[in-house]
Amino acid sequence: MLQLAHPTHRLDRLAIGLSGLCLVHCVATTVVVAMLSVAGGALGAAWIHEVGLSIAMALGAFALSRGALEHGFVMPVAVGGLGLGVMAGALTLPHDGSEAAATMVGVLILALGHDLNRRGSIHPFGRD
Repeated sequence: MLQLAHPTHRLDRLAIGLSGLCLVHCVATTVVVAMLSVAGGALGAAWIHEVGLSIAMALGAFALSRGALEHGFVMPVAVGGLGLGVMAGALTLPHDGSEAAATMVGVLILALGHDLNRRGSIHPFGRD
């Protein structure tokens, strides 16, 4: 098994935490925009979503690929990649609530990929 300086499960826990923050951001934005339309310009700015997606893609690619090298399973990479794809696709949707809904689905799928990656790093599936 390949030994790396920092265990992948720490990166995955960080990525899951960031996914949770993204989910909180999406829910908070939807609630705040519904209650205070003035706040929608700041929280719903396109650049926030683009920067957030860029960070998610970089961290996801790094953590998931390290995990695949560490434990040899590609399923977490596939699931995480699907989540990132859904998140990227959400950027093309109008700001009518469908973007936030698609982003939340993508974030949950990505978090699942990171969780699978973390589990594979801590307790390799089917390995003694």
